Amino acid sequence: MLAALKPEVTTILSDNKKSVENRLEAVCHLLRDAIDYYDWVGFYFKNGNKEELKLGPYAGEPTDHTIIPFGKGICGQVAVSNENFVVPDVAAQDNYIACSITVKSEIVIPMFKDGENIGQIDIDSNTPDPFSEDDERFLEFVNQKVSQIL
Repeated sequence: MLAALKPEVTTILSDNKKSVENRLEAVCHLLRDAIDYYDWVGFYFKNGNKEELKLGPYAGEPTDHTIIPFGKGICGQVAVSNENFVVPDVAAQDNYIACSITVKSEIVIPMFKDGENIGQIDIDSNTPDPFSEDDERFLEFVNQKVSQIL
């Protein structure tokens, strides 16, 4: 299922007629629409030289969390750790920023360009513990493709 989306992701991201922001938003919508347990899909990027993340393109319910300090919440922790973070049950996390009461689980995968963590893809799910290693590998692929157009 996930592997079947790789060509579509590649096609969207290689469309140079569209802005980078429009391409990233299209990827977010593709993933949210195609994968039934991806309920919110968004990109966060390092905000200039500040120790914080800024919300980029996303698909799903609007969020108040447009700026996230490094270290805060799952996204902020990934900005510091540079490692994938899969959260099977958000209620079990002490350092979790709730975006919606319906969210049960989350996966955050860091994005690198020239060895530097420049941002991440963040997926919220209303399904408990749906994410597998396949999701991690697929989202790493997405981030690698995204970093090539930034």
